[in-house]
Amino acid sequence: MATIKDIANRLGVSVSTVSKGLNGASDISDELRQMVLDTAVEMGYSTKRSKKVENRKLCIFIENMNYETIDEFGYDIVLGFKQNAFRRKWDVDILPITPAFQEEEKYDTFLLKNGYCGAFLMGLALHDSWIKQLENTTMPTVNPNVCYLGTDSYEGITMAVNHLVNLGHKNIAFLNGSLYSLVSDQRQEAFESAMAAASLPVQKDLTAYGYYVSDSAKYHVPGFLAAGATAVVCGNDLIAKGVIDECTKRGFRVPEDVSVVGFDDISIAATFDPPLTTIRQERNELGRCAYDILNSLIHHIPISKTLLRPKLIERE
Repeated sequence: MATIKDIANRLGVSVSTVSKGLNGASDISDELRQMVLDTAVEMGYSTKRSKKVENRKLCIFIENMNYETIDEFGYDIVLGFKQNAFRRKWDVDILPITPAFQEEEKYDTFLLKNGYCGAFLMGLALHDSWIKQLENTTMPTVNPNVCYLGTDSYEGITMAVNHLVNLGHKNIAFLNGSLYSLVSDQRQEAFESAMAAASLPVQKDLTAYGYYVSDSAKYHVPGFLAAGATAVVCGNDLIAKGVIDECTKRGFRVPEDVSVVGFDDISIAATFDPPLTTIRQERNELGRCAYDILNSLIHHIPISKTLLRPKLIERE
């Protein structure tokens, strides 16, 4: 493992300069500090401080996802991760980030200079700058480009489509989540495959990308209804709530006229009117698994992909 002296020799600077760069001292230039950090990451350096039990830190980076209250999608994931991490004496920081933040900070050097031993990334978009950087990261990371963790979207969407087919539906619409999302891409492909397996066409005017929020429905549901949709598979439960509301607003009864299936089974899904049939993700288990995977990566156990099984929750 690289030492401060190794880094100094590589850069042709003093050991004290490297130490200042690693510890954020103000009496060296930003350019030199970044060079020290970049070289340290490249050489696989880790601080002695981060190896001590009392200083061991992990980070959860979150973008495009709500997580602060129990009704929000990310809450149970974060909780599960922290529960497993704290049990094993890790501190966990939660940092909401933006694309602008990613442009200003390099991923690997941000972890190194802040003493993080690894990170779990949630909700980043495929075109975010950190996603590209993760192709070559040296830091233990749970993220699609390093080690993927998620619920099997293919199995989940297939469950939703088959449930609706068994109810007799043929004109099935799909209101997906956001563009530039790996999960959205997976669910789109899964929907098309499930429809083909049921010998049903995927109609262009019955599929759309929106956002993972209820308001998406008002832009697409009128077109779905005009095109004869009798059922809608939704990218998440919030979208499904918006679909139910839009259908009701336009005089369509749910489920008598239009059936709706969500994805996630967030805690409030059972309180919708009518209570929502949905595909459950075990989000607390996702968080626990994320910690277990990250801990394995930190200890040099290579893991590529972990998928949890979804479950169809039938309600009204």
